[in-house]
Amino acid sequence: MSNVNVFAVKTLTQKEYFSSGHRACQGCGETLAVRLVHKALGRDVVVASATGCMEIVSSPLPLTSWEMPWIHVAFENAAAVATGVEAGLKALMRKGKIPNKKIHVVGMAGDGGTADIGLQALSGALERGHDFIYVCYDNEAYMNTGIQRSSSTPYCAATTTSPAGSVKPGQTTWKKNMPAIAAAHNIPYVATACPSYPMDLVEKVKKAAETPGPAYVHILSVCPTGWGMPGEDIIKFGRLAVETGAFPLYEIENGRYRITVDVPELLPIETYLKPQRRFRHITPEMTEIIAERVAKEWELLKRRVEFSALD
Repeated sequence: MSNVNVFAVKTLTQKEYFSSGHRACQGCGETLAVRLVHKALGRDVVVASATGCMEIVSSPLPLTSWEMPWIHVAFENAAAVATGVEAGLKALMRKGKIPNKKIHVVGMAGDGGTADIGLQALSGALERGHDFIYVCYDNEAYMNTGIQRSSSTPYCAATTTSPAGSVKPGQTTWKKNMPAIAAAHNIPYVATACPSYPMDLVEKVKKAAETPGPAYVHILSVCPTGWGMPGEDIIKFGRLAVETGAFPLYEIENGRYRITVDVPELLPIETYLKPQRRFRHITPEMTEIIAERVAKEWELLKRRVEFSALD
């Protein structure tokens, strides 16, 4: 069960900083994630947003859905621009040009702009120790440009560039572990989240904002269009991702692991995979391979938590 802070539930603002009227697909899980992130952060924010679904749906000239300073940047450099903003704000405050107060600087991108195209800029920003938050909204493919595979696409998932056929079963590589890559930079805070567990997500974003130095939050954003499911089922499938172990919810705070939504016994992985159109081709043998991998990674995560408790 999620260890939800009741006080956080009662104090979550009703103000919307990502306003309605955008052009997202019906049932978009990413827009829900964005909405919750900015409820957690409030108005004193500057956002550097890479090209992707959220940029396209939220900023058709001359309109915008953003109720705070928001910068559309190139696909590859959300982290670089965010850290430039962070350094610039510090300089302006030091010179007395603007009031000396906490302004949260956020870099955001999808999995393509994070795990693939933007990885070099993100790694550099984390290594330099900038005081900023980076949020990856992971819908597990390049959805904006036609559902092409990314390095975050799960094994066996079918996309337009990893089609399932008689020779190959869709995606032939395993999902890149971006939280582990971020944690390898020895930054103070890393977390996974999903809007199907909204208060867990809000608490982690608030903790990321309060942590001095870089923080990385990786959010599973269910995509009904790319995954092949009804839009009204996004919360259900976000929960199934967690309950089957396909996307565990945890945080790494100063190197210490903690599972934030515990699952005493994982549900069978096929309950998550089979209803999705992108996995409709998988065989029992493929399902077993995935189940073994998920179980192995779940046990490894639990061992890391146990080891952290001994430290």
